[in-house]
Amino acid sequence: MSLKPILAATVALSALATTAHADFSMTVVHTNDVHSRIEPISKYDSSCNAEDNTAGECFGGMARLVSAIAEARAANENVLLVDGGDQFQGTLFYTYYKGQAAAEFMNLMEYDAMTVGNHEFDDGPEVLRGFMDTVNFPVLMSNADVSAEPLLDGVLNKSSIVTIGGEVIGLIGLTPEETSVLSSPGNNVTFSNPIDAVRAEVERFEAQGINKIVVLSHSGYNVDLEVAAAVEGVDVIVGGHSNTFLSNLDEDADGPYPTMVGNTAVVQAYAYTKYLGELQITFDDDGNLISATGEPRLLDASVTEDVATVARVEELAGPLDEIRNRVIGSTSASIDGDRSSCRAVECEMGALVTTAMLERLEGQGIDVAIVNGGGLRSSIDAGEVTMGEVLTVLPFQNTLATFNLTGAGILTALENGVSQVEDGGGRFPQVGGMRFTWDPAAEVGARIVSVEIEGEDGSFTALDPSAIYGVASNNFMRGGGDGYAVFADEGTNTYDYGPGLEVVLADYLAAAGDYVPGIGGRITSVE
Repeated sequence: MSLKPILAATVALSALATTAHADFSMTVVHTNDVHSRIEPISKYDSSCNAEDNTAGECFGGMARLVSAIAEARAANENVLLVDGGDQFQGTLFYTYYKGQAAAEFMNLMEYDAMTVGNHEFDDGPEVLRGFMDTVNFPVLMSNADVSAEPLLDGVLNKSSIVTIGGEVIGLIGLTPEETSVLSSPGNNVTFSNPIDAVRAEVERFEAQGINKIVVLSHSGYNVDLEVAAAVEGVDVIVGGHSNTFLSNLDEDADGPYPTMVGNTAVVQAYAYTKYLGELQITFDDDGNLISATGEPRLLDASVTEDVATVARVEELAGPLDEIRNRVIGSTSASIDGDRSSCRAVECEMGALVTTAMLERLEGQGIDVAIVNGGGLRSSIDAGEVTMGEVLTVLPFQNTLATFNLTGAGILTALENGVSQVEDGGGRFPQVGGMRFTWDPAAEVGARIVSVEIEGEDGSFTALDPSAIYGVASNNFMRGGGDGYAVFADEGTNTYDYGPGLEVVLADYLAAAGDYVPGIGGRITSVE
């Protein structure tokens, strides 16, 4: 089956539409990858101050989301409200409250269900369980075995049902198959193939006579297209993980909204509460999807913030303000930390963070720094830089880790880093103290063309596979996270307990004066 998107104002999906006599319509309202953006965000997906928000320059946040969802419910008779995962991690609201702030607002908005995102495991099963105990809706994950994890066994289900307008809707959760290397689920949770998992739940639903099925998928747009092509019986896939922007109106969109794969409508609504997805679908009396139309709604200043929610957000923000409002430096221009840059090319934030790491370790025998682009979560705008902005860029509380590794090991690490660029993989390596060239057209595992190490005098020499180099990274990667198994398996003289990366970055900016962003030709690709 072709995965080529089919865009139409109304997608006709079945000849039965002309004879249906009991059509059922509903609206799927959805979010994904909220990443603890409780307050409004700037155009850089970072924090937005009150002055700019009053001036109409901010987007999203819980108060706008509450209003937009209420408006969607008022305008549509049958509404299903769901989330595509990764409510956790991204701002001080998560660092301080863990999942409890997200749970409070999701309960307020009366979500019907969500799937587990990989970041829901960032603090292990215990915090996920606390979140699940707090929310008033099911949290789902079909492609994992949690039977060996007492905190999740019998609580975290593969699927669930909800009744909308008198019709039973089957809901299936899906999370990244590689979550064990993307996050910290522990040794008691094992993940499996998404296609097999979804197919099994679809067959189980169909055996019960349930013929309207929605998959909540935190597996990325490309995987969603594959699932849609491979599994019959799925009507809608509400996606997440890849922060994909789908639209019929914006020429910069990654695809149409919805993207049709056969009879399955695939949707996603970017991230960070900037958009609210709204998909109108109609089934015939046999449960066949016969139309699917919609467009994500931009939650800009035209959406009035809910007053009560504004007050509650301000109350929750109280304990955080002293930390995040502290000015630690300034930058002469915005520092690009956008995921589209940092997961594909050398980005300004990657250059800044790796430089800060190397300067912190000066004189300690460290030659190179490597960080995962997915660990850089935001840009910083020009002017004063606050600790809150730094924490939005580096929210994971990762520590500076050091170890020794052969040149061959560094090459293996870089091959891993460029292995998932097409999928926007967070493992893409931002580097300092070195430069490399890679070939996007080459086979995975053989993409690195050349690697050179920078000397103290600024000159570069070719990587020596047999030489031992001092490497700086973060403790997540040093432990094998994001596929960097070579760090865990072959690294020697390891130390994972340096200062937090956010402290390293803040201290560097404090000493830098007015920082001037830029890149230095550290990462190039073959044209």
